Amino acid sequence: MGESRLGTVGALSLSVVSSVSIVICNKALISTLGFTFATTLTSWHLLVTFCSLHVALWMKLFEHKPFDPRAVMGFGILNGISIGLLNLSLGFNSVGFYQMTKLAIIPCTVLLETLFFRKRFSRTIQLSLTVLLFGVGIATVTDLQLNILGSVLSLLAVFTTCIAQIMTNTIQKRFKVSSTQLLYQSSPYQALTLFMIGPFLDGLLTNQNVFAFNYTPLVLVFIVLSCLISVSVNFSTFLVIGKTSPVTYQVLGHLKTCLILAFGYVLLHDPFSWRNILGILIAVVGMILYSYFCLVENQQKATEASTQLPQVKETESDPLLDVENGASVADGGVVLKAPVWSSNKDLEA
Repeated sequence: MGESRLGTVGALSLSVVSSVSIVICNKALISTLGFTFATTLTSWHLLVTFCSLHVALWMKLFEHKPFDPRAVMGFGILNGISIGLLNLSLGFNSVGFYQMTKLAIIPCTVLLETLFFRKRFSRTIQLSLTVLLFGVGIATVTDLQLNILGSVLSLLAVFTTCIAQIMTNTIQKRFKVSSTQLLYQSSPYQALTLFMIGPFLDGLLTNQNVFAFNYTPLVLVFIVLSCLISVSVNFSTFLVIGKTSPVTYQVLGHLKTCLILAFGYVLLHDPFSWRNILGILIAVVGMILYSYFCLVENQQKATEASTQLPQVKETESDPLLDVENGASVADGGVVLKAPVWSSNKDLEA
């Protein structure tokens, strides 16, 4: 159990560090150098990730374990579509409404897992998630300009993201494949999907042609750096969801949002206010409560399991520093305009 917990801590740390790094890199690439083609950039991230894993496979750093090809293809295409929809949601909505879209992923995931997987979320877990979402909302949500097209795109983005993240967890456990094996097999489908729709979406959102962009040596350096960091982001994303749960991964995603806001203020002198500080503090309290209550529930489960037969029903018990039994998704950063900036999605492969 100690080794499993240490592995989970390592996965969580890698996810946070790599995600914050790629957002800082992409902020320079998009805001400073003018390369605003987020969806196409994500397809390159996935292609580099696949090539890197292929080299790792050739070096026998992990074992290739083929499984249901239809499940892999469906999962990869769905992941690619969810990333494209999140980018469209950002393009057709205000920053504040886009942040609300991201906040809606946690309750939607809880609802889907409760209805279709019969997972039980205790009232203490629900309370801690409510505190977390309230804090992140105060820190990040500014304006809430609504429009019909943007609202529909946001609903589709939330739904597909939730399904993709739930599938990441369930596929690894059902087929007993590691996060590396799943990422290796699904990344080509994700990359192909985004490469096909990326130039069209980016052209629609920016009125520019990605292939006609002036690729200066500095732009190429930052693109290569972004792609290299994305390998770590993608791997850690799949690893975290596989070791914990989609809900825990979303909690971690909001932690990264708070860190990005803080780093933006400290290092880049982005606009900051008492509202940002208050929201981040409340969100941190929610994260601490979530981890504490999950840890208590895990200990209770361990005690009950030692005295009686294991119960069939599964409970939500995935603290940020713990792991549920089972087998062990990336993050392309899309910079939001002032007053805040963050990654486009904490699941980008």
